Amino acid sequence: MIAYIIRRLLFMFPTLIGIVTITFIIVQFVPGGPIDQMKALLRGHAGVMTEAGGAAMDRQGFKARELDPKHLEQLKKIYHLDRPLWERYLRTFLWYAPKDPAAPFLENFLDYGSWEGFLVFKFGNSFYRNKSVLELVKEKIPVSASLGVFSFFLTYIACIVLGIAKAVNHGKPFDTASSLIVLVGYSIPGFVLAIFLIVFLGPGDAAIVHWIPLSGLTSAGTPGYETWPFWKKVMDYLHHLAAPLLCYMIGSFATLTMLTKNAIMEEMKKQYVITAKAKGLPEKVVLFKHILKNSLIPLVTGFPIGFLAMFFTGSLLLEQIFTLDGLGLLSYQAVIQRDYPIVLGSLFIFSLLGLVGQLLTDISYVVIDRRITFEESQG
Repeated sequence: MIAYIIRRLLFMFPTLIGIVTITFIIVQFVPGGPIDQMKALLRGHAGVMTEAGGAAMDRQGFKARELDPKHLEQLKKIYHLDRPLWERYLRTFLWYAPKDPAAPFLENFLDYGSWEGFLVFKFGNSFYRNKSVLELVKEKIPVSASLGVFSFFLTYIACIVLGIAKAVNHGKPFDTASSLIVLVGYSIPGFVLAIFLIVFLGPGDAAIVHWIPLSGLTSAGTPGYETWPFWKKVMDYLHHLAAPLLCYMIGSFATLTMLTKNAIMEEMKKQYVITAKAKGLPEKVVLFKHILKNSLIPLVTGFPIGFLAMFFTGSLLLEQIFTLDGLGLLSYQAVIQRDYPIVLGSLFIFSLLGLVGQLLTDISYVVIDRRITFEESQG
């Protein structure tokens, strides 16, 4: 197993390099880079000033204004666009830049501050936010992790319990009714449900009742919030979390529930279950001690990836509707603004998590079922 894990870890590097390389190449051909964004911003401000000034303003004069060549060179230097393409590519992954050229080479070489690039987990600074990519991700994680952690555990617990109940009551009214409810929930997009909740239960004047708060995951900023007791802050947090969480989870039940049910029913038909029942073992013992253990193998497939991804859950539409400042909105704004450090940095982080999740999934198979070995799968 150790040799297999080392091999997989080594294969992660070329995979990550390939993913970021393809994205880096695409980014170079996408129009509207940081310099173009700045020019468009200045032209936009000029247009607003012209309309506000009326006849006193010279519209053509404002339109003719462009970035000063000196300022343009300064912007290119800030955005590292003054460097050759090959250097920018290498800086993305690994680059040695000694902090103190006068210091001994070995001292600079061993200094973590002399290195930059994704392979040393330095993702650079945002072009527009004056913060590093890691700082921005850390700022957005509380919102994304709140939704991800709760939705992950609630979905897994509810789906496994419901899948067991459906398998035991297969063909009965409970099975039919629960299947109908689960499939209806699966067919409703989360953002559509979010719009209905905001319209009918939100803070607007047209709402029937005002159950959904205005924005955010807490009422921080409300007068007297700091003096609230702890239990009241917890209830306020759950109150803000309820509607977004429902929209995140609404479409997640069908697949896992039916997978659990089908896995249990498949195990019920096997010979060892018939033998255990023939020996007089109670139904609950057969179900929970024998059937459920062997039925968990298909469920392991998405668990490690889901466990890692739950801290980085993000949905642009839901975050926009419920006014949540999470990773989904950050990634969308970075793409629109051509904020390349955030785009490439977040892609690297999420790709790394996905690869680690796949590795943990393979390891989980061996832990749960000792009959599965890496040597046999390799053969």
